[in-house]
Amino acid sequence: MVKPDYFKFYPEGIKHDINPDDYKSLVHFMNNKLSEFSENIAYINMGKSLTYKETDDLSTNFAAYLQSLGLQKGDRIAIQMPNLLQYPIALFGALKAGLIVVNTNPLYTPDEMKHQFKDSGAKAIVILSNFAYHLEKIISETEIKHVIITGIGDMLGGLKGSIVNFVVKKIKKMVPKYNLPGALTFNSVLQQGKSLTFKPVEIQTDDVAFLQYTGGTTGVSKGAMLTNRNMVANMLQIAEWKSPILKKNEETIITALPLYHIFALTVNCFAMMNVGAKNILITNPRDLKALIKDFKSYPFTVFTGVNTLFNSLLNHQDFNTVDFSKLKVTVAGGMALKIAVAEKWKLETACNIIEGYGLTESSPVLNCNPVVGDIQLGTIGPPLPSTEISIRDEQGKEVPLGEPGEIWAKGPQIMKGYWNRPEETSDVLEDGWLKTGDIGLIKEDGFCKIVDRKKEMVLVSGFNVFPNEVEDALSFHPKIAEVGVIGVPDEKSGEAVKAFIVKKDDSLTENEVIAFAKEHLTGYKRPKYIEFKTELPKSNVGKILRRILKENDLKVNKYNE
Repeated sequence: MVKPDYFKFYPEGIKHDINPDDYKSLVHFMNNKLSEFSENIAYINMGKSLTYKETDDLSTNFAAYLQSLGLQKGDRIAIQMPNLLQYPIALFGALKAGLIVVNTNPLYTPDEMKHQFKDSGAKAIVILSNFAYHLEKIISETEIKHVIITGIGDMLGGLKGSIVNFVVKKIKKMVPKYNLPGALTFNSVLQQGKSLTFKPVEIQTDDVAFLQYTGGTTGVSKGAMLTNRNMVANMLQIAEWKSPILKKNEETIITALPLYHIFALTVNCFAMMNVGAKNILITNPRDLKALIKDFKSYPFTVFTGVNTLFNSLLNHQDFNTVDFSKLKVTVAGGMALKIAVAEKWKLETACNIIEGYGLTESSPVLNCNPVVGDIQLGTIGPPLPSTEISIRDEQGKEVPLGEPGEIWAKGPQIMKGYWNRPEETSDVLEDGWLKTGDIGLIKEDGFCKIVDRKKEMVLVSGFNVFPNEVEDALSFHPKIAEVGVIGVPDEKSGEAVKAFIVKKDDSLTENEVIAFAKEHLTGYKRPKYIEFKTELPKSNVGKILRRILKENDLKVNKYNE
């Protein structure tokens, strides 16, 4: 079968391949950059900054203390906090000590925490005090022996840090009471680690660096084993792809996405370290007013987000007061970017949104639109350097160019497998290829297009309907703020399309939506059911959770009765 020549359409100067062995490990890369950019500001959070050297020293102190606890190379440590200065210190310290990091969503319920901690066999945890009461409920059922607790203000220093912690705990009542005997404070760990000697650990390229748990949209949440080589490879792939515009010592990135999520971890944290960027950590991205204030305080050159965040910002009354003159690139991932949102963003900021694509299992980026030259809205661009994409049918055979099928991917960023789950690993990995579970196609020019999630496809009278396509069409309606589409049981057609809509204008009616759908969608793709909601369920990075929409809907509606 004739495949498109991806490289023919690469921007000039972009290498076709990267060498994932340029660095012996992720720690080798980190140490190199922490030294190279030692005087640069690395992180800013709540007005407090850390240089690369300060981050290096503090993380080494943290690593030394972890070693004093008896933690050995390969032991698992959970980190559970939002974007704070404590995160990179704990992250880099754990990696320097040779530990495997288990990134944990702070909003997890006790049951979700228990599953992840038991499954990973975590022996230690660094947790924000706001969530320690959840840990208390389940810690006896895990292997966790060492608990390090931090408060939001811990790294702000002096009076400011004390005031922030007091307000969070006593005024806002955001820290429920907990009882965790023997727990250590983050600042005491750093202080004690300062007087200890850190013993460098020999880390191999194939050693696991992260157990990055998938969202669990199908079955039980699984830990993707991302090796040092996986992470270095994807960092280098992203760095190469953005090399035409990113310059050393010149970049500032706004990190509103949580660093515990693989998108921000690789793109915002590691890939931006490669150019010594200044990283503005946003602790609560849902506070759009505060986020916009940070936009104004720090002239930024790079911004990453998901479609729902871009959409919310565009609809905020203060958005048009921001100066976007320094912004070089906006990167979208995590969920499908709606064309209407991308077009409005370009209009308001004079900057394109570059959509990429990937999975936790691929560290995560596989494809991305070019950062220079022509982009193609509605596509995810060509594969990154050293990455192969293949479109397969149900039997695993390649389909003709331009036809949809399951996306298979191959490259040095593909995970080692799922932690302690050989059967699930063999289900998704075959001869080095990752079966993504996403439906897509490759155009003649090598650009790829996501059609939808394989398991979220709606089958209407034998016709495939992809929720993304319906959502994209409806999102152009000027009175629609957000839309999520699912399939529901239908007596006549097997399944029917249902749209959940958040109004931008309260005057919007069901008839208006139906009329708009008739104008933009063929018959079987139009929503048979429409339900207006005040909000839609979202993941930790703002991805609309169709699975939750479907579960909740089936609890209250009996479509075939």
